[in-house]
Amino acid sequence: MVPVQTSAKVELSDDYKGYELEYFCVPRHYEDSLECVLIPSGLIQDRIERLARDVAADLGREPFAALCVLKGGYKFLADLLEKIKQCYRFSSENSVPFSVDFIRLQSYKDDHSTGDVKVLGVDGLSFLQNKNVLVVEDIIDTGKTMKVLLEILEKQKPKSVKVASLFVKRTSSSSGLRPDYVGFEIPDRFIVGYALDYNV
Repeated sequence: MVPVQTSAKVELSDDYKGYELEYFCVPRHYEDSLECVLIPSGLIQDRIERLARDVAADLGREPFAALCVLKGGYKFLADLLEKIKQCYRFSSENSVPFSVDFIRLQSYKDDHSTGDVKVLGVDGLSFLQNKNVLVVEDIIDTGKTMKVLLEILEKQKPKSVKVASLFVKRTSSSSGLRPDYVGFEIPDRFIVGYALDYNV
């Protein structure tokens, strides 16, 4: 089964098997833990370039604030912003100003959800007032934490808020939240790589 391209995302079916490990260089610390390579690096980079074009087209010449959700979102943010800058560089003489801030969301204590989401890493979010905000997240599982973050951000009265997530899991416990920019919709499987790690 091959990935299905839709206008908004690349969707991997539940029976998608990925690629055999023997075709790739896999870090030693993953060798005994992986079943397959779900999405090769080159495909991820191509998809991020497409998302960057979409973001640049939607924002036009408007400045924006990129808000990265740590820890896993940093690699996606760096690659996405580099490709957004390339879009502007090749389409006009002037660059579009943007700022970058990092936050952490805490909704778990030990391995249990507290049901309460805390935003860590910035001294308040009032600097987002009247700004176009691009929230960058690595993966959205149920979407419940992101929904709470969006409610928190709306209280700051931004000009606009868009969410970009490299991966969105198809899960029965989904809140129904759909990011504005989705790289890949994947089956409800545990994934690692591309700054998504475990046991760290």
